[in-house]
Amino acid sequence: MAEPVFRYRRQARSRAALLLLPIIWAALVAAWFWLEASGWLMGLLALFTLPALYELITDPASGLDLDKTTLSWFTGSRNAEVALDRVDHIRFDTRLDMSVRVTVVLNTGRKVKLPYEATPPHRAFEAALSKRGIATQRHHFTLIQ
Repeated sequence: MAEPVFRYRRQARSRAALLLLPIIWAALVAAWFWLEASGWLMGLLALFTLPALYELITDPASGLDLDKTTLSWFTGSRNAEVALDRVDHIRFDTRLDMSVRVTVVLNTGRKVKLPYEATPPHRAFEAALSKRGIATQRHHFTLIQ
């Protein structure tokens, strides 16, 4: 693989999750102890924190590389690569929650969605794509793609 023109990396472990999980657990224990909330209900609510706990423990990496000939990304144990000569354009969709999802549209019309966790900040990524001569499209607040 050639030297990347643009590289993005991130770890799943975040300071927010590290701080928020104990606060949620403390609130559940406090509700059980002082408000006499049902133990099974507090346990059920605590189950919803297990995916965040799993990510804190395993800390999977994700990222994206753009070089002279390919666009590649990985998240956890999954990875993919697309040759730039097969790319028609890259579509940036701003969702109602203000997150930006990225879709690679191939010359054949097939759409390949980038995993959200491997998606870099959209302004920097769009600038790198423009510098590379790759067409981009912006779509704001579309509900159905």
